[in-house]
Amino acid sequence: MTTEQSGTTGRRSGAEPRPDGDAAAPDRPDGATGTAPPGEGGTAGGGSGTDHTAGKKAEARDEAAAKGDALGGGDGGDAAADRAGAGDGNPTGTADDKAADPWSAFGPAPEPVLGRARRAVRAVGRFLVHEWTLAAVAALALAAAMTWPTLRYPRHTLPQDYWDPSLQAWQMAWSGHILRTDPAMLWHANTFYPENWSFAFSDTLLGYAPAGLIGVGPEHAVLRYNIMFVLAHALAAFGAYALARQLGAGRIGGAVAGASFAYAPWLLAQAGHLHILSNGGIPLALAMLARGHSWSLRYGYRPRRRHAGWAFAGWLVAAWQLSLGFGIGLPFAYMLAGIVLVAVVLWFVRRRRVKRPFGRRLFLADVFGGLAFAAVGAALAVPYFKVAELHPNAERTLGDIGLYSPPASGFFTAPAESRVWGGLHEGARAVLPWHPEMTLLPGFVLYALAAGGLFFSVWRVRHRIFLLAGVLVAMALAMGTRFFGGRFTYVPVFDYLPGWSGLRTPGRMMFWATLLLGLLAAGAVTAFCMRVRELAAERVPPWPGPWLRLATLLPLALVLVEGLNATPQPVVPRQPAAMRTVDGPMLVLPSSQNLDQPVMLWSTDRFQPMVNGGSGFTPRSQARIREATVSFPDYASVDYLRQIGVKNVVVLRDELEGTPWEGMLDRPVDALGVTREQVGEAVVFRL
Repeated sequence: MTTEQSGTTGRRSGAEPRPDGDAAAPDRPDGATGTAPPGEGGTAGGGSGTDHTAGKKAEARDEAAAKGDALGGGDGGDAAADRAGAGDGNPTGTADDKAADPWSAFGPAPEPVLGRARRAVRAVGRFLVHEWTLAAVAALALAAAMTWPTLRYPRHTLPQDYWDPSLQAWQMAWSGHILRTDPAMLWHANTFYPENWSFAFSDTLLGYAPAGLIGVGPEHAVLRYNIMFVLAHALAAFGAYALARQLGAGRIGGAVAGASFAYAPWLLAQAGHLHILSNGGIPLALAMLARGHSWSLRYGYRPRRRHAGWAFAGWLVAAWQLSLGFGIGLPFAYMLAGIVLVAVVLWFVRRRRVKRPFGRRLFLADVFGGLAFAAVGAALAVPYFKVAELHPNAERTLGDIGLYSPPASGFFTAPAESRVWGGLHEGARAVLPWHPEMTLLPGFVLYALAAGGLFFSVWRVRHRIFLLAGVLVAMALAMGTRFFGGRFTYVPVFDYLPGWSGLRTPGRMMFWATLLLGLLAAGAVTAFCMRVRELAAERVPPWPGPWLRLATLLPLALVLVEGLNATPQPVVPRQPAAMRTVDGPMLVLPSSQNLDQPVMLWSTDRFQPMVNGGSGFTPRSQARIREATVSFPDYASVDYLRQIGVKNVVVLRDELEGTPWEGMLDRPVDALGVTREQVGEAVVFRL
């Protein structure tokens, strides 16, 4: 058998059809595919042709050198040898032979050897035009546009209101400050004095702590919040796009999935809850895990494309997502646990038929990645269990869940912040008991695309059924106790899954329904784009016209139009000068859940200990202090504050009207041992 024949046979025998119809290159011992690298037998026939050519060249050089020596030319022997070795296919290398060969002009030009600088420029160029680079840039630009005017005055305004956003701006500032100064005191924040573990009174956004290391004070805290608010939307769109692409959707289908997930109308009501909007790590982690395990809806399981590094990175992203809060992180953790359980069952079933169906490296990546995820979850859960132990009123009851459980009409009602549907749905919102958490419309366009995806899609029929079942289960859970009393849906989960009783609003489970609806829509849009390409191929010339191109972008445009916002951007109350000078422990009056949240933001200059604080529940100690100080300043209230260690009381004069503390500045302080002074617009009592 000749060399060419043996190489051809090797190519044919090594090829194997891929599950998606492409031919796969033969596996190499190191797990890579394709031809061998240079220097390792790069020819198809095993390298014998290369050795033969090299031998001929060596013989020609030796012969030319010998002739040069015989002629006594000295250096001429070396020159002859160089001429003999020049050029492939011309062993003698003489100019006459080259001129005599008329076909040499038609041969391929030698590939130029690039310098280091040109190679670097080419690498940067390839990176800049790569799909994931373009997707990331597009996600950032789209987030800035879809959340506008958040970045118009990012140092002075906050989206939706300045209550919960002030709390979350303080959380990022506190985590950065305490990690820089005294990490051991992370969970014992400067608020809710004299309580401990106060940082765990609500979701912490701890994963954003690196951003909290930059900047000091309320203005920087507001700027940081607004930047992270925009980046959270960008990550959500990018993560859902990556997941849809990994599962087998086309680019436009992936874009529809990303846009519908990040800019669903119901999320506009959550504009003041950054811990709910910070959900992009979930689809991104799922995309990485699917990529690492080489699994997709469209092509199934392709073991040759497994990558342990992607799987391990997916677990790390999942752990980071969990650090942003248990509000959406806890259901994600239980969902991952279910996936692991299914994987273990599959391994048990396939262990006799397939040796190591997941691969050793991938198995180790899953083990160590899963342990890292579990370790992060356990470390974060400890302070929350401690809070539940110290503050039983922090636990939710089924009665609390019932107050926030939306009816079925909520799935077709948009919040007031929706520019398209907000005004039209005003009447529908009026009949909802608590409409900020009950307006759960993911978008009528998304509903239509997902419905079309049940009948016309690139996904297999069984996968469409699974996606539809997931949507219905998520919606049933989102209804809480409104779905047949929750007896078969929310109540068992509430009773038996640890930590679930700490979740207050079941409507946020709509997050999962939106993601699955987006995947159904991506399957339909991908099939539509494929059909458009088929129609374009029938044209002469085979090139899509402008109307066909616009038709493929229409679903994406409609999804984005439904996501347009009318979110208010109120100006954050200005920090009183007293907050920059008065030491703690301190109490700022008047005090309430909403009033205390801006006070927390004002403390980001010095982080002095303070009684004030806002969270998902009110500690009994804080309630007692508020009740005891209604008569302040008098002997009983001053004595009580001294006993618990409060040294200063700051009274905000402009906030007293209409509160229980109205008129307190008219009371005398004689014989109380208290000094009183005006500091800017506030009055400071020093105890």
